[in-house]
Amino acid sequence: MVDPAAVDVVLVRPRNPANVAAACRALKNMGLWSLRLVGEDPGLARPEARNLAYGAWDLLDAVVFFPTLADAVADAALVAGTSGRDDPAAWSPRRLAVEGAARADGGRTSLVFGPESSGLTGDELARCHVRVRIPADAAQPSLNLAQAVLILAYEVRLSAEQAAPAESGPPRAAAGELEAALRELREGLVGIGYLSPANPDAILAELRFLIARAGPTPREAALLRGLARQLCWASGRIAGKDEENR
Repeated sequence: MVDPAAVDVVLVRPRNPANVAAACRALKNMGLWSLRLVGEDPGLARPEARNLAYGAWDLLDAVVFFPTLADAVADAALVAGTSGRDDPAAWSPRRLAVEGAARADGGRTSLVFGPESSGLTGDELARCHVRVRIPADAAQPSLNLAQAVLILAYEVRLSAEQAAPAESGPPRAAAGELEAALRELREGLVGIGYLSPANPDAILAELRFLIARAGPTPREAALLRGLARQLCWASGRIAGKDEENR
């Protein structure tokens, strides 16, 4: 199961404070207690927001703000980004609730939702380890932000109530540790010519999915960083020899 206490719901640049307030009430209904916002306060102190958060004012007042998505999910072992875009590899909310615990393996899970009008950007989705798509009728595929939050929160609660306790394995590296390793790998792989300096991020996104799927431990993430530093050193040696031969 996905432990509700280990779930952080992350709203990226929400524009409507009423949607955030309604999401707070939905989360408290389902026993989830952590809400993070990326970007500026959309006006959570407004009376209309306070009214819609009826009974969940404690959760609304405890919202934590982050400047970037990377900061908001840095401590997560599994980052699940929601999107309405067609993607054959996207998970359903139920699959996330059933299989997400194994992927997080005792670590925290971030459920990420994009802005009401546009959803998560391609770059933001690329930072997520899995994508989640809520199936909806083609005639009206768009869901309200709070509705989408409620659906995923419900599936998490349902899974938690039905599942037996699972044995935890070794701790998984948090997203922040993996991103640090990927930043250094990017530099090293560009230096040795494996990644194109003009467009390294497309292949890097695939490497991110591969590494996240493997579920490395903090020790293994450190090994990746060591490998990346050695690549950077080797690329510097190659560049130096090229200069000598000119």
